[in-house]
Amino acid sequence: MKKLKVKWKKAEMNQLNDRLLLYNLYLTQGLTLLIGAIWIIFQKRNVFELFALPNSVHVLWWGLGLAAAMLLVDLLLSRVMPEDAMDDGGINQMLFQNRPVWHIICIAAIVSICEELLFRGAIQYNFGPYWTSILFAVIHIRYLRHWIPTGWVFLSSYGLGYIYVQTGSLWAPIICHFVIDLISGLALRFRRYEE
Repeated sequence: MKKLKVKWKKAEMNQLNDRLLLYNLYLTQGLTLLIGAIWIIFQKRNVFELFALPNSVHVLWWGLGLAAAMLLVDLLLSRVMPEDAMDDGGINQMLFQNRPVWHIICIAAIVSICEELLFRGAIQYNFGPYWTSILFAVIHIRYLRHWIPTGWVFLSSYGLGYIYVQTGSLWAPIICHFVIDLISGLALRFRRYEE
């Protein structure tokens, strides 16, 4: 029987095409969802209970309120900081620039649900918001070259953890994460780029 040899190597931006980018996005989100669900099961908790709809509208207000505050800070940072200090390597621009609106909505929904299940639903249960936020910042590796976006990802994650603790509902950070990704994606989609 022949052995299958798999070679892992870092893809450079000039090697990345739309199909490969989407493949990587959906693969990593699928793995995030799977790892989060398995982790929660090992915690002897019910994954579906985490997605129970809240009894109160305050969960919505926590999610939308934090999203508005984070988008405002992000806007201020983008105005004050040099563009290269906030650079993610062009991944977000490549992901959203030519994407149809319906697909941006789907990406924002998938990413917010998968990442919040793993980070807030599973990891934060064991390690709390601080260590979860450090891990969240580290996995957003494309920002690690610059301390400002890395710090911002950490603070954003801590905010998501905080509203999860305050509301007791995973829907608060999911709503917040979804709104941020959706608005950021739409802004990149409709942004005018100078030639």
